[in-house]
Amino acid sequence: MMTGGMPSAHSAGVSALATSVGMFSGFDSIVFAITAIFALIIMFDAQGLRRSTGRQAEALNKMMEDIYFKHELKQERLIELIGHTPVEVFMGALLGSVVAIFVVTL
Repeated sequence: MMTGGMPSAHSAGVSALATSVGMFSGFDSIVFAITAIFALIIMFDAQGLRRSTGRQAEALNKMMEDIYFKHELKQERLIELIGHTPVEVFMGALLGSVVAIFVVTL
């Protein structure tokens, strides 16, 4: 299973949640503040921590290629595309907010 790609579904979901809560409860409510912080944590994780894991998988795959060409070990490749780029996270957040505004105003 591969994750990552454009746009970030994680960012879209949590930004839609925060936008909807803000529109219903007010953007100055404590409930909105909680969902906004939750959204920021999820987006940080989608872009930062998971992306680092993908880079580690890429480095390990290069190491495995070296070992394989020396005929010392044959192993399956690790999945490298795990996290999102900042642009993917931003576009997901934008998409989620726009969809939430559209749905709430109907």
